Amino acid sequence: MRSIWNGAISFGLVSIPIKLVNATENHSISFRQIHLEDGGRIRYRKVCELEEKEVTAAEIGKGYEDADGSIIPITEDDLASLPIPTARTIEIVAFVPADRIDPLQMDTAYYLSANGVPAAKPYTLLREALKRSQKVAIAKFALRGRERLGMLRVVDDVIAMHGLLWPDEIRTPDDVAPDTQVTVRDAELDLADALMDTLGEVDLADLHDDYREAVENMIEAKASGDEHQETPAASGDGGGRVIDLMAALEGSVKAAKEARASGASDDEVAEVTHLADRARGKKTTPAKKTEADKATKATKATKATKATKTTQPTRAAKTSKSTPAAKPAARKRTTAAAKKKTTAAKKTTAGKKTAATKKASA
Repeated sequence: MRSIWNGAISFGLVSIPIKLVNATENHSISFRQIHLEDGGRIRYRKVCELEEKEVTAAEIGKGYEDADGSIIPITEDDLASLPIPTARTIEIVAFVPADRIDPLQMDTAYYLSANGVPAAKPYTLLREALKRSQKVAIAKFALRGRERLGMLRVVDDVIAMHGLLWPDEIRTPDDVAPDTQVTVRDAELDLADALMDTLGEVDLADLHDDYREAVENMIEAKASGDEHQETPAASGDGGGRVIDLMAALEGSVKAAKEARASGASDDEVAEVTHLADRARGKKTTPAKKTEADKATKATKATKATKATKTTQPTRAAKTSKSTPAAKPAARKRTTAAAKKKTTAAKKTTAGKKTAATKKASA
């Protein structure tokens, strides 16, 4: 980046040689003035009024027009010899918290580059002092024929300077605010808060100039001979009419939510669960659990029945080893089974004796 000004930062008795570099650049598309009849270029020529002839840039200087119309020539040497310390110096006059600076005062931004190896040490000292103090430096400097106000702050590892407007250059906002008394309801403020929360935050690096892109596409289409352009529908209805503020806020919140949902990536599909669905889900969940519990209990009962009917000593031993706490219950079930078998055997024997007695009497 090419420097536009060379000088020094005056930091008490410390002097830091620096170069001033533009921190911003203009990407606006510029147009030329043309003659509509034939497309010829319209140019502004610098002509001397006395001689009525065009002059070159080297022949042009500065001059101040007095009240009577006479011109007082001013040279660059005249400006450089002004008895002010800021002619070639950025003079720091104070250090203040950053929130003391009104954004309305912010003007052009510059980067300050250390000019030469000897400047590296004091440059780093000032940079680290600004970092640790969490303050900004207020300075005065002269550029392009006038003294200006500036604010120095740290950006990454570079000292940046924002040109500041003088306080008397900022207009007071008289007669700008609405001149009628308006009452805002809490419900309207709640909807406004909801809209702000829905819109959320944004990474400024993701924003770009849509208008410039559209102009570039239009120019490219015209250059290629394709002048057919799709005109998008204008947003809004031109304004100026009275609107239902609550309806507009509610619509804005809904549109913002839909925009965020549609902006989700393919692998992160947004799902919306309505309150009614959630209520139904809560009601059906216990039923599912009850059916599962019943099935589990039925399975356990079937296993217990099989274990009771089984009389093999090997399986009984395995069961007693694997579940020590179930030994008394197993013994009770075995005793009950034995009693049942004994009762059944007695009934069978009694039945046989009764049958034999009947035959003998017959």
